[in-house]
Amino acid sequence: MTDAQQPVFNIEKLYVKDLSLEVPNAPAIYLEREAPQIDVNMSTESRALGEDMYHTSITVTVTAKIGDKTMFLVECTQGGVFRIQNVPQDQIPMVLGIGCPNIVFPYLREAVSDVVIRAGFPPLLLNPVNFEALFHQQQQAQQQQAAPEQTH
Repeated sequence: MTDAQQPVFNIEKLYVKDLSLEVPNAPAIYLEREAPQIDVNMSTESRALGEDMYHTSITVTVTAKIGDKTMFLVECTQGGVFRIQNVPQDQIPMVLGIGCPNIVFPYLREAVSDVVIRAGFPPLLLNPVNFEALFHQQQQAQQQQAAPEQTH
């Protein structure tokens, strides 16, 4: 294999695309001693940017509530631009669905934790995510939707 045919995977840029924090019930919410109920919603998106260039982003919304009062709401989108060359075309979705999110996620986790601390709350560490399992679940769901219904 020559150098021209070697697979290439480079991180071109990692960045925070969007970050917002709301503490709607401040300052009274800081007097609460009860542990909040934390709700986390996450999604990933990948797309081609041009020849051999791809973008992957992870968006997370974290809502912390005590009863019906919102303690804080954080929304963050962390993105990454990647150069992927000489990788078989059928493997690109797996690289974008597993490899790229595994690189982007720790930066997203740090951004969310940092903004929560800056808001005056204890650190919030997002649990690790198994992007490989999520990728395979999505693939199975797409295959089931694509398969013609075989009823009766």
